[in-house]
Amino acid sequence: MNPQTAPANGIELCYDTFGQPTDPAVLLIMGFGAQMTVWPDEFCSQLATRGHFVIRYDNRDVGLSTKSEGSPPDVLALFTQAQQGTPVDPAAVPYTLSDMAADAVGLLDSLDLATAHVVGASMGGMIAQHLAFEHAARVQTVTSIMSTTGNPGVGQAAPEAMGALLSPAPTEREANIERGVSVSKVISGPLWNETDARRRAAESYDRMFHPAGPPFQLGAIAASGDRTERLNTVDVPFLVVHGQADRLIDVSGGQATAEAVPNADLLLLAAMGHDLPRPLWPQIIGGIVGIASQA
Repeated sequence: MNPQTAPANGIELCYDTFGQPTDPAVLLIMGFGAQMTVWPDEFCSQLATRGHFVIRYDNRDVGLSTKSEGSPPDVLALFTQAQQGTPVDPAAVPYTLSDMAADAVGLLDSLDLATAHVVGASMGGMIAQHLAFEHAARVQTVTSIMSTTGNPGVGQAAPEAMGALLSPAPTEREANIERGVSVSKVISGPLWNETDARRRAAESYDRMFHPAGPPFQLGAIAASGDRTERLNTVDVPFLVVHGQADRLIDVSGGQATAEAVPNADLLLLAAMGHDLPRPLWPQIIGGIVGIASQA
């Protein structure tokens, strides 16, 4: 891993790469509150050995990328409004998922990459969807993993999963790691591995502990609305991967995404929750490589 920073859309993004720059690019976008390292090194390396130049990066407000200044939006009020079916005014938040998609385009610009195969997990899938209909010329294919359309009627979280995700993050290292392990166990599927979860929580804390960042990202999600109609316009090879044991974004979110995108492929994995379990990497990586071959 050789992290670097690059200007993108008026901010700085931290990124690193795997593989040969002459190979087709795959841009990995991680989800809410998650640093780029949640895409495991070995996962990225396996994808690179399949003939791709893999780029992963920290979204704004996590990891080593630019952090927002000032107070975050009132996330609870915004989500209550969105769940009641009332659109949230984008002016009520510092940025939206469209801005985060523009960040990704800015990174491609900095790397002199005209296009990429875009892969997003959870909120990263939402950002990937925005790339597909807002920056179509830069996108060769999309793989949307454990994500949803923004329609409040689909992809809902189980109460215990949402409660775990939004639980306060302790500042003390060991307590924070235990909280990370606990959250991971609640939202993951039957292949959850405590050793992996503990290592990931420790690595994330040691790399960058920034609890003020995630509320900004939640505000972006709440203010970005339902993407269903815009997904109807997507015209690139599109794969949806979703776990049938996902308790944070119910499988209906993935199914609705696949239904919204013309000719999308849908890969449902019975043993997958809201996670990227190592035993399922062959299916997930195989799906990414397979859809990329359709470009």
